[in-house]
Amino acid sequence: MIDFNNLINDIITTKISCITSLKLFLFIIFALIISLIIDMAFGELPTRIHPVVVMGSIINFFKRLFIGIKNRISGLFVVVGVYLVSIIILYLIYLICSWNFVLFFIVFAILLSSTFSVNMLLKTADDVKCALDESIGKARQLVSYLVSRDTDELTESFIVSATIESLTENITDSYVAPVFYYFIFGVVILLHPIDNQLFYLLLIPMAYRISNTLDAMLGYKTDELINIGFVPAKLDDILNFIPSRIAGVFIVISAYLINLDGKNAYKIMMRDARKCPSPNSGYTMATTAGALNIQLIKKDTYILGDDNKDITKDDISKAVRLSKMTISLFTVVIIFLLSLIYVIL
Repeated sequence: MIDFNNLINDIITTKISCITSLKLFLFIIFALIISLIIDMAFGELPTRIHPVVVMGSIINFFKRLFIGIKNRISGLFVVVGVYLVSIIILYLIYLICSWNFVLFFIVFAILLSSTFSVNMLLKTADDVKCALDESIGKARQLVSYLVSRDTDELTESFIVSATIESLTENITDSYVAPVFYYFIFGVVILLHPIDNQLFYLLLIPMAYRISNTLDAMLGYKTDELINIGFVPAKLDDILNFIPSRIAGVFIVISAYLINLDGKNAYKIMMRDARKCPSPNSGYTMATTAGALNIQLIKKDTYILGDDNKDITKDDISKAVRLSKMTISLFTVVIIFLLSLIYVIL
């Protein structure tokens, strides 16, 4: 039998450098759970201290520094520069907090929570649905913050489609991908402990978030960004390749669990996922279209799913429910796999 009172006391009093296998396992599990609770309960951190905002400032600095280079290597310089500065800042935070385990755990969980944004993702979709109850103009304005397309003339059906597209596309980069990389490195250090392993455990999902932010800020084919945005965009595509497909599979399973059309979700994923310009976004968007038996349409770009029924604002609620189940199921499976791996060790 494990004496949890003594174990917790040991965890609180231990030094970061002396953490044992069991304590490491519990740290990995509870840091993930607490970080998700932080995000769901409080949402985004204040702008002034939000790591993504700090990343944005660093990206802007290197963008101004290298944008004059009319070559794709400019994007590589930006990526390297942003990663180097970000790693140094993160390591300084790690060193400052390492003197006390409780402080370290709290800061670790808060920083880990900043690598995903489940609360904002779900709330934004709900806000659009509520706005549609008030006025289509307000809904158009809210959707304009989510998508790059012109929203001034969007009808209600296209507003609903754009909202569901944004919601489901971001399941990957707002949760599944950072947690996937957290899980992968968590397994690595459980199998092969290394020096400063908790620093790297946090660095890996933070590195993913840096890549995602680089793509969000620079990965566009405009005249200004066509060169400097190439490397960030390709890096983000590579890092999302596996997580996006995992997310698609979890949406299929989740659709079955909440009595949506899981069979059609799988069918549409396999048929339509590659119709999007992005090599990854279609795996969650097309699957959701299939689960809800609707079409998601971006004019002149893609049509996902079959026109089995008219799309309505109630489909936003269904997509939110499906997204919640997907995120919950993925979290449970990650915790189960970590526990299984630890027991097998």
